[in-house]
Amino acid sequence: MPEAGLVVKEQSGFFWVEVADGTIYMCRLRGRLLEEAQSSDVAAIGDRVTITILHDDEDGDKGVIESVEDRHTVLSRAVRTEGNRGGGEPLREQVIIANADQAIFVLAAAQPSPDLMMLDRLLAAAEKAELDSVIVVNKVDLEDPREIATKFAPYERMNYTVLYTSAFLNTGIQELQNILKDKISTCTGPSGVGKSSLLNRIQPNLARSVKQVSGYAQEGVHTTRDSLLVKLDVGGYLADTPGMRYLTLWDVEPEELDAYFVDFGPYIVKCRFGDCAHRDEPGCAVRKAVKEGAISVKRYKHYLNLRAELDEIYAIY
Repeated sequence: MPEAGLVVKEQSGFFWVEVADGTIYMCRLRGRLLEEAQSSDVAAIGDRVTITILHDDEDGDKGVIESVEDRHTVLSRAVRTEGNRGGGEPLREQVIIANADQAIFVLAAAQPSPDLMMLDRLLAAAEKAELDSVIVVNKVDLEDPREIATKFAPYERMNYTVLYTSAFLNTGIQELQNILKDKISTCTGPSGVGKSSLLNRIQPNLARSVKQVSGYAQEGVHTTRDSLLVKLDVGGYLADTPGMRYLTLWDVEPEELDAYFVDFGPYIVKCRFGDCAHRDEPGCAVRKAVKEGAISVKRYKHYLNLRAELDEIYAIY
């Protein structure tokens, strides 16, 4: 009898599926699904699937994934391919997580300084995926509050949730638990921002749990991935997704990038030209807003960097 379940772990072509009674089955894709997986990830953590349970194995509970439900959100990145993978295309879609409710981006107020270019890349990816974004600024005990407020004021003006925390002082932990409660969340951040300490404040040994698999390969063709959803005591699941830090935006053409910079929204429609790239075109309302301080200069520069990156990708492919 087929059973519905949630993919909570993915490693080397195997998928661990949790069913209603809490049992987890190690599954492979049914053959016809394997064919579809050449051009994109048919199954990923967060997917709701139907499995057939196999009872002939002494090594543990096993099953076969028969079908995958339609996703309501998909957070993906573009990866280079080699050989036949990707149907001969130079890039393929790699699904980081399916059906997530929100993305948690952890930065440090200091030591290291916040990487706002990385943050803007991640925010654009989350906007593309239609995920809610939560910016967590950790280590607030190490920096002047006025400096922190200045750096993150543009994001608060854009109505992003910005949570200021200190794992050392236990500041903001309850608020973060409330944000995570009963939701599927993906979490990422650079090395050294204190994410492990923060996770352990949320739930004892949570950092160790999310590190049970090796994470994303960062070099080469970027096609090897191990992923894990950890069940939270407060309800919901958390995925640690370090590979997001290096993502190349998937299925975003250069001319649509500005749609994922939410602070550009009120001004795009005022540009003289409908295809304005916001570089040096006359009558650009976005550049005017930057000069008047309505859009952060840094955000604008980050947009230009990402636009140039996408221009290069599409020129090659």
